Amino acid sequence: MEVKKLSISWQFLIVLVLILRILSALDFDPYRVLGVSRTASQADIKKAYKKLAREWHPDKNKDPGAEDKFIQISKAYEILSNEEKRSHYDHYGDAGESQGFQKQQQQREYRFRHFHENFYFDESFFHFPFNSERRDSIDEKYLLHFSHYVNEVVPDSFKKPYLIKITSDWCFSCIHIEPVWKEVVQELEGLGVGIGVVHAGYERRLAHHLGAHSTPSILGIINGKISFFHNAVVRENLRQFVESLLPGNLVEKVTNKNYVRFLSGWQQENKPRVLLFDQMPTVPLLYKLTAFAYKDYLSFGYVYVGLRGAEEMTRQYNVNVYTPTILIFKEHIHKPADVIQARGMKRQVIDDFITQNKYLLAARLTSQKLFHELCPVKRSHRQRKYCVVLLTAEATKLSKPFEAFLSFALANTQDTVRFVHVYSNRQQEFASTLLPDSDTFQGKSAVSILERRNTAGRVVYKTLEDPWTGSESDKFILLGYLDQLRKDPALLSSEAVLPDLTDELAPIFLLRWLYSASDYISDCWDSVFHNNWREMMPLLSLVFSALFILFGTVIVQAFSDSNEERESSPPDKEEAREKTGKAEPSFTKEPSSKIPKKGFVEVTELTDITYTSNLVRLRPGHMNVVLILSNSTKTSLLQKFALEVYSFTGSSCLHFSFLSLDKHREWLEYLLEFAQDAAPIPNQYDKHFMERDYTGYVLALNGHKKYFCLFKPQKAVEEEEAMGPCSDFDSSLHLGECRGKSSSGLGPRPIKGKLSKLSLWMERLLEGSLQRFYIPSWPDLD
Repeated sequence: MEVKKLSISWQFLIVLVLILRILSALDFDPYRVLGVSRTASQADIKKAYKKLAREWHPDKNKDPGAEDKFIQISKAYEILSNEEKRSHYDHYGDAGESQGFQKQQQQREYRFRHFHENFYFDESFFHFPFNSERRDSIDEKYLLHFSHYVNEVVPDSFKKPYLIKITSDWCFSCIHIEPVWKEVVQELEGLGVGIGVVHAGYERRLAHHLGAHSTPSILGIINGKISFFHNAVVRENLRQFVESLLPGNLVEKVTNKNYVRFLSGWQQENKPRVLLFDQMPTVPLLYKLTAFAYKDYLSFGYVYVGLRGAEEMTRQYNVNVYTPTILIFKEHIHKPADVIQARGMKRQVIDDFITQNKYLLAARLTSQKLFHELCPVKRSHRQRKYCVVLLTAEATKLSKPFEAFLSFALANTQDTVRFVHVYSNRQQEFASTLLPDSDTFQGKSAVSILERRNTAGRVVYKTLEDPWTGSESDKFILLGYLDQLRKDPALLSSEAVLPDLTDELAPIFLLRWLYSASDYISDCWDSVFHNNWREMMPLLSLVFSALFILFGTVIVQAFSDSNEERESSPPDKEEAREKTGKAEPSFTKEPSSKIPKKGFVEVTELTDITYTSNLVRLRPGHMNVVLILSNSTKTSLLQKFALEVYSFTGSSCLHFSFLSLDKHREWLEYLLEFAQDAAPIPNQYDKHFMERDYTGYVLALNGHKKYFCLFKPQKAVEEEEAMGPCSDFDSSLHLGECRGKSSSGLGPRPIKGKLSKLSLWMERLLEGSLQRFYIPSWPDLD
């Protein structure tokens, strides 16, 4: 009885703790903590956070509640600085932590129920149905067969990426990843990603073809190519994996500086331009998937409305910056052809919107495929499709005949008539077939009305008798023909067989050959080392062994010959080497110091291009050691930096970079605000704020755990005594006095001396004894 009462009391206590946690979570409001409105921009949120962080930092504020307040401020900034967490909080009142706790509880309960329901004793035998009906109901509609994969999935992968899971019976890990897989499928399928499931037990041929020799396996397919997923099966990793499958040049970032060039590219590429205006700093995955699906028909650009260089566009096109807006531009770049605006855009809505605007008002016929799409073959009398073709010469700027033809097309938009144009000099056979044999149209534009009768090129047509100049009389004559054509299709009296159009946008023969060769080599490589590597392993082992023996013998013989020549070199060459050795720098004479040769210490520059791969998405356990320098100190500091870190280059977990202080001072000072005890930051309103010298600072950045360690150059004791009040590195009041003293007699200390103790600091870094400064998230490197 007492045990029963005790268990009830424990259950009541657990329920009470859960209720208190939920109430405390509901009471937390990040907008109220930072003191900003719900419509605040990222710049306002960042500004409010920096102000409150300085005020409530525990090292600066001795209030007993300062630490708790600082934790709340950091947590609020972490939620509001992440657009996904902020959106989740605005919709559901939390940032996803409670949802993750509920998911863990559901997973535990599901595992227990699954085990209890499926592990039972039958009178005849033990029964272990791991592939239960519950799992089948989730994956049943996504099951793939070999013929379905070859005939549908592979061709469809040129329009959308596919995420495929390989599963089987008797697979405990498959059960473990099932809740995450279900959640990811529901999200990505709504964005336009194809989903597939392969049962390795029933579809061994397909699993072997995909190269999946273990379960569970997750792979992606795009453009017919297979890529395997190797990270932990969590929602964010799978989402990043799908995003990494897409090409990097799908969407161009557009600002006030390049939007005119982007919109004016329709004439060269023969494609409408699509612009998305949104508050997300990065391009949404939904927009990238849409751009991949319609990459052959439209060009896509993205405008981040929170950027300073976007106000001119939002004002010119009257865009509401608080709601995602998509604009489609055709031949006129000053006015969009169509607009859609919605807070929660769905993939189906975007597809319908773009499908209606896939072509220009008067598109140029650049290939036979485009001709089939714009001018389809007549199906019946009710489905007649006429094409009005302008045959004109190519020009760098819009000519008057084309502008008049374009305005006529804009005023006469009909479902049965499509307006197109052709460059006569690029499609000479096509143009000469439609023009009469006379000198009337030599060097001038002409207009023909045609209707296709079959796919072999047979058409009926009528060419206007006079050249097209774009005058009002020409427009009146063309309009009369179109009105008469509705009543009497026999107006098209001429008949001809058109030749196939040449593909104007196709690469030249050499590039096509290189692309084909690279694809063939890639396929061979995949078939040998990816799909059938188990069968090919003995043969590969034999081949590599023979190559190793052959090249090893040649290399040993070459080195032995070079050593004999070096030993037999005359003494005059040795004297010449000694003379040239005197001209080298002084540190090369020290035999005890390890001198890194060129290429032995790889130091890359940290820029906005390498920032994501070298820091934000750095693998767990890896660190990037970054040297801060300026243009004037770059050469000397890099030489000293290479000497100091050379003995640590054997570790594969360390990467070495340098950051230009002239380009990214704001990024550095934002990071140093979290290390104020080690590197105090002056007041931003100080007049000497931009003159502070950070050259010689070294940051060890851990991208995965979001912390950094700081190396600050130490001054010599003699210099501190000589400088007197100038020894305070952070005092800006004596800046002029310090300059006077340094210029009068002391002089600046050597630049290389700033890194004299860096090797000792690197040893403490590897020992893990340095102080760590944590940040809520990595800032953007503008």
